[in-house]
Amino acid sequence: MNCKEQHLPELELSTGQVREALQCLLHTILFIRSPGPVAPRDVECEGLNVTYTRIAGNDSSLSDAIQAESDIDKQVDDAIETFLQSLSQIGPELLSGCLTLSFFERRASRQLFGLVSHEERVVWEQWILRVIVNNTPRPISNDSASVIERQRIQDTAEGMLRTALMKVFEIAGGPLDHVPPVLYEFEIASAKRSDERENVYSRVTTMPPILNLAN
Repeated sequence: MNCKEQHLPELELSTGQVREALQCLLHTILFIRSPGPVAPRDVECEGLNVTYTRIAGNDSSLSDAIQAESDIDKQVDDAIETFLQSLSQIGPELLSGCLTLSFFERRASRQLFGLVSHEERVVWEQWILRVIVNNTPRPISNDSASVIERQRIQDTAEGMLRTALMKVFEIAGGPLDHVPPVLYEFEIASAKRSDERENVYSRVTTMPPILNLAN
């Protein structure tokens, strides 16, 4: 089985937006790729004007396969914490990282005329989320320039997140030939993607300057 890679648009978020944005995307993907019937629950982000649907955490019908070894919430939150610890510096106040959500099934394979058997994990789909974290302090004063800048940061993050969600929905409505007709599991891993630092840094350094708040 060939592994299908789904690349989502890159996100650029402030430090306080990362957890909620990643929770939104990961839970949305897990909901649309659930291998069995599950109860939905709508969630309104607290720091972002975005609503998403996730698997209800107290749903007794949730399959053991998709739960894997622990609760979905814990897996997602632990993965996000690991991701935040693995970020790479790519510029002043800028960090970069990558999350990969993999879906796989377990298969028993036999070797040596069926005398030896072992279990293997076959990954059939991966969702790749690249994130730039901007640690630049937000303006906190109430002058007009600061208010405009805070709104710009907010609008930019929400726009990027909605674009990524639309991509998830677009993929969800596409071909499903690669999705196995059996119960399957998931795992979330993080990577530094250091091979792409130069490209990211080049893009960031050529961005137009933000408002000059000193005036």
